[in-house]
Amino acid sequence: MAAMMSARSRVVAIIEDDPSMLSAVARLLRAHGVIPETYASAEAFLVNIAASKANCLLIDIHLGGLSGIDLCRHLKAYDRFRNIILMTAVDNKATENKAIEAGCTAYLRKPFSDRVLIDAIAR
Repeated sequence: MAAMMSARSRVVAIIEDDPSMLSAVARLLRAHGVIPETYASAEAFLVNIAASKANCLLIDIHLGGLSGIDLCRHLKAYDRFRNIILMTAVDNKATENKAIEAGCTAYLRKPFSDRVLIDAIAR
């Protein structure tokens, strides 16, 4: 079994417009001792950004409205969001390059294993 992370040290905001994926990732994080904050859109996260306790963000690239890459670019102005993980089911080299240029610390291709996600959060 994977090592548990301290829930006190990790709060992860999940920004995902697929309700089943959002729920599944939140359950996975809780099982690993991580506190999830869930948002169905980039806009919902931005409305609540001041109240967020997250020190890591997990963002789907292909959101309705503001994309995950655009949100990542926007968040560069916030010094507290240094660990930004972008994820996508529609993977190609151009998207990966844009994600890296936007400043993500990890790029995950869906479906990804529990271990890959937990390792990216731990970094």
